[in-house]
Amino acid sequence: MVMHTAPATTGPKTLWDHAQPFVFGGAAGMFATAIVQPTDMIKTRIQLAGESGAKGSTNPITITKQIIAQDGVKGMYAGMSAGLLRQATYTTARLGLFRTITNHIDAQRTRTLADTALAGLVAGGLGSIVGTPADLAMIRMQADGTLPMEQRRNYTWVGNALARIVREEGFMGMFKGCGPVVVRAMSLNVGMLAGHDQTLDYLKAHVESPWLQTAGAKAVSGFFAAAFSLPFDFVKTRIQKQKPGPDGQLPYKNTLDCARKSLVQEGPMAFYRGFWVYYMRIAPHVMITLFTVDALNDAVKKIKEKRALEKSQH
Repeated sequence: MVMHTAPATTGPKTLWDHAQPFVFGGAAGMFATAIVQPTDMIKTRIQLAGESGAKGSTNPITITKQIIAQDGVKGMYAGMSAGLLRQATYTTARLGLFRTITNHIDAQRTRTLADTALAGLVAGGLGSIVGTPADLAMIRMQADGTLPMEQRRNYTWVGNALARIVREEGFMGMFKGCGPVVVRAMSLNVGMLAGHDQTLDYLKAHVESPWLQTAGAKAVSGFFAAAFSLPFDFVKTRIQKQKPGPDGQLPYKNTLDCARKSLVQEGPMAFYRGFWVYYMRIAPHVMITLFTVDALNDAVKKIKEKRALEKSQH
């Protein structure tokens, strides 16, 4: 396995050098979300099908037809404002922290797979805490169409959603489901970022084409991100969507209660229900995000090289 080695010293870093991984990570995540949002909507509806013994289709084509028939094409983009805010917070933090941590390790010594995995866990966990409020708002906006008319929350946009959550449920209401959100993010980040870096190292040693190296690493990272995180994403979605019943009680007491009831009522494979839809949401998002980050970094590198060349000629 090819290990990461410490980069050559290039002088003291500027404020932009420190901010760049965060800015580019968030921008790339928002761009990817704008493209895959309809798939995310279908994924959420599949995860809610069969909840509490209810009958619901898990066929993505059927679900798409139902959403469009009920709310029109715009229904496929429910929660879009929350999804963008989620990327502006969660992905900005997790990708920025991951590269900051790994760059620091690379500057000190050879980085191992364990280092990369740990960096992914830390960055994913911390980033998800920041992004939980927007994630909660997005899930509720996507799930609203599954509720009877009188029970719908009818949030108009993410600002309205967060303001109402604080007003109706208190400040900490914005962090409902934070536990599974954190675990989901940690598992996804390890699969995505550690999987990407290690696969890229392997392909560089065995494949000549730079494009195949890059594309292959991103495709593999998307699969591992989906496989590692789907069970936690399943529980997270149900916890965040829930609201009190006629008796005033919530369907689930906590994360473990949600997992237990889902297991008993729907079986173990429920946690991987809609895997390929989830993969088609996660993998393109991962690939678009990482390709966009690479493109932005390359653009900045070329600008710096051009300026350095111009400066040397004067």
